[in-house]
Amino acid sequence: MTHAHESNTKRIWYVFFILSIITIVEVAFGIIRPDALESHILGMKILNWIFIILTIVKAYYITWAFMHMEGETASMRWSVVLPLIILIPYLIFIILVEGDYNHEVLKHGFQAWDF
Repeated sequence: MTHAHESNTKRIWYVFFILSIITIVEVAFGIIRPDALESHILGMKILNWIFIILTIVKAYYITWAFMHMEGETASMRWSVVLPLIILIPYLIFIILVEGDYNHEVLKHGFQAWDF
């Protein structure tokens, strides 16, 4: 019994173009830095939130396409995605809290934490 080999060239080019478009948008925003995106939401510029969201979308799409997650069972997909759903917001929270504290220390000097 022989199996026909299926070419994935079309899929590879599709993934390449999707990731390229997202990267081009990120680079364009980084170069242009529109004034409308300089306002702050939740302590961070809208432009930074856009970078974070686009990076997460790229990471998800790379995992989906190159780790062949679309062909896996639902439980396998959830075992990969669920920790990320929990850990990425936690990481963002830690970075924002620590970054704010460091900014305040540099701006106003050492801050005592009175418990």
